Amino acid sequence: MSSSQESSSPTAQPKTSDSMKEARATNCSQGCSKVPRFLTQALIHYTTSTITPQQTQKEISVSAKILEKKSPCNFLVFGLGHDSLMWSALNYGGRTVFLEEDEAWIAQIKRRFPMLESYHVTYDSKVNQANNLMEVGKGPECTAISDPKFSMCQLALKGLPSEVYEIEWDLIMVDAPTGYYEEAPGRMTAIYTAGMMARNRKEGETDVFVHDVNREVEDKFSKALLCEGYMKKQVGRLRHFIIPSHRDALDRPFCPE
Repeated sequence: MSSSQESSSPTAQPKTSDSMKEARATNCSQGCSKVPRFLTQALIHYTTSTITPQQTQKEISVSAKILEKKSPCNFLVFGLGHDSLMWSALNYGGRTVFLEEDEAWIAQIKRRFPMLESYHVTYDSKVNQANNLMEVGKGPECTAISDPKFSMCQLALKGLPSEVYEIEWDLIMVDAPTGYYEEAPGRMTAIYTAGMMARNRKEGETDVFVHDVNREVEDKFSKALLCEGYMKKQVGRLRHFIIPSHRDALDRPFCPE
């Protein structure tokens, strides 16, 4: 058999050169990275869970778009729920802190997802006190810009962990406390404190979200304390506000005129 016949034999296989193998290895080292264990857990949890999150897909997409721009960032969430792992995963590399009223629920979630950072918080006000607290919120001690930890306003939450007051939050989500019957803890103080944390930051803006605005307290208090003038959009039961720092403009009114 001639050499030309050997080269055309159907059994001959092309060989991958060493340079090609090296190029593939280099490309993978640059572009192929292992999915972090935390994100893997989140993917597995949500693809196998039959529990419906507190928010709808359209509502979640509003906050997710902001997180896509700002993360990794500081994200404070009032409420620890079935969507908490998702929020923390969407802010991967940032700090996501959850504030929860139910200690037993915190313990249950920590057993399943020990990587989530959560703290117990006590709410003294109830839904049936909302009308009185709305009047309180109009007073000078509540409209003055100050650190909520030292505020004289009755609406300011003062029992939070010290670091919650010290961190400048880029996003704040108010989806707690309970708030759905007269004797339940209401969200009046959570909404006020979120707004004051935003106003009290050194500079920049804070995205604040309030869920369940179909309810009277969430509707009225978000409009009054976070200000309709700062509201950017509402999707379903979720409202999005962007609140600027007031410390760099002390003559700025509590709500834009």
